[in-house]
Amino acid sequence: MKTQIDHLVVMAQSLEQGVQWCETTLGVTPAPGGEHAQYGTHNRLFKIATPAHPLAYLEIITINPAAKPPTAGRRWFDLDDAALQAAVALEPRLIHFVVNTDDIQGARAALKTQGIERGPAAHASRHSRRGLLQWQITVREDGQRLFNGALPSLIQWGKPGEAEPLRLHPRNSLPRSGVSLQSLAVTHPSADKLQAAYEVIGLTGVTVESGPADLVATLKTPKGTVVLRSHGV
Repeated sequence: MKTQIDHLVVMAQSLEQGVQWCETTLGVTPAPGGEHAQYGTHNRLFKIATPAHPLAYLEIITINPAAKPPTAGRRWFDLDDAALQAAVALEPRLIHFVVNTDDIQGARAALKTQGIERGPAAHASRHSRRGLLQWQITVREDGQRLFNGALPSLIQWGKPGEAEPLRLHPRNSLPRSGVSLQSLAVTHPSADKLQAAYEVIGLTGVTVESGPADLVATLKTPKGTVVLRSHGV
């Protein structure tokens, strides 16, 4: 099973707020993203890839006020959570990360052996300038991220059985941004359980230590080194 960081998730109250925060904090303007009709959200993106994290990009996501809410269940990434909404009303915040796997069902089953239900693999898609992006992503019916966002969601790009699943990965259409992911670290009271979960899905390169819940991403940017934190929300 091959698993690696796919993208970081920053939640904003609105895309306008997210873009302004990105320009002020990181010194770049995120590229246009798209809409996720089934979850009532939309996003902006930019590449943060490095040789150690070749797929990595950052997603600024927010509830789309013009879209209908999900017909069943709740929005992904805890976006319906009142505490999270109150936090990002003040400033956009790193809330989660997603890892790419070449065997999403196998990774789900591996997590179940650890007593963790990551959620079913939902089929999702959005239009992009290079064609229709399609993927499977684990989304619980209750929308929860789990472990204060420190347990990654699983994603597998392309249609099931596709020979080149990364052909339309977002990284292929995003220009160089001048921002790169230097490290991703986690502290959590359940660090041992998180470490075991990372190991069974084959995820390496994310530091896990015991402590108050926090997700910490260190980025090299045009404004220098910037550290984004979740602060456990």
